[in-house]
Amino acid sequence: MTTLDQYLKSFEKFMGEHPFQGTPASLYESANYLMQLGGKRLRPAMVLMGCDAFKNSYETALPAAMAIEVFHNFTLVHDDIMDAAPLRRGKPTVHIKYNEPSAILCGDMMMFKSVMFLQMLPEKHLQEVLTVFNKTAIEVCEGQQLDMLFETRNDVSIDEYLHMIALKTSVLLGCSLKIGALVGGASNAEAERLYEFGKNLGIAFQLHDDILDAFAEDAEAFGKQVGGDILSNKKTYLLITAMKQANENQQTEITHWISQKNFDNDKKVNAMKSLFEATGARAAAEEEQQRYYTKALASLSETSLPDDTKKVFESFADMVMKRTK
Repeated sequence: MTTLDQYLKSFEKFMGEHPFQGTPASLYESANYLMQLGGKRLRPAMVLMGCDAFKNSYETALPAAMAIEVFHNFTLVHDDIMDAAPLRRGKPTVHIKYNEPSAILCGDMMMFKSVMFLQMLPEKHLQEVLTVFNKTAIEVCEGQQLDMLFETRNDVSIDEYLHMIALKTSVLLGCSLKIGALVGGASNAEAERLYEFGKNLGIAFQLHDDILDAFAEDAEAFGKQVGGDILSNKKTYLLITAMKQANENQQTEITHWISQKNFDNDKKVNAMKSLFEATGARAAAEEEQQRYYTKALASLSETSLPDDTKKVFESFADMVMKRTK
């Protein structure tokens, strides 16, 4: 298989050859701004890996890789508005740099552009790829809605939270691999096994992101506001577990911080981080992260891919879970 660096170079080249263009220019400028901020590009790399694993030219899947990355960035534009997030990848979010109405339209345009990129695929793959993509796109919206509904609830369970992040985050990683595999000529059964690998890795990835949001040591490297989930009282695995496992005094302190309307940001973040440690919430999140990582590897082992190809996917998964930003 090709190296990750080569996948990313090929993708960046393709992206550079397909900038957003049109009138009014301001609509497309904001989309180009976001895409050029970079990011980990995990999802397009996974599309290309999925295709390459079945010995087809991975370049055949470049339009699908672009579609997935454009769709992912569309969700970020709208998520950042809903979360009132000031930073994305260390830079002002689209709605901060431009304005909120422009950001909404930018996201809408990117959603439709993602479908247009899929239409560049060979016709023999288009129907099955669109079926997978559309199902995933709806699930991502369902996950985001659940995330918003959880904001007004204090009884969110761990199972509900894991279901939400599976929809909001991990199904797109699974979709990336499955679409790539289908374009590469994989059977539906083999593509589905890679989907499960990606989905479980995605859950582990999101749990890791929850932990980093609170405990990342380098705010600039993390690229987002450290403690942002804490400041917005987001129902993460950490907060849900802390509330469940807290003793009476700890419960009182958690309630104090999540009910405050006016507070010092640093004090709240530091207090909640201490509570995550003291209640065992951080340790529990790390354990759950490892459990889903193990499930991902088990799904990979069930494929009929050659051992050397499986090792490429294992190395990729290891890289994802060892990230610090």
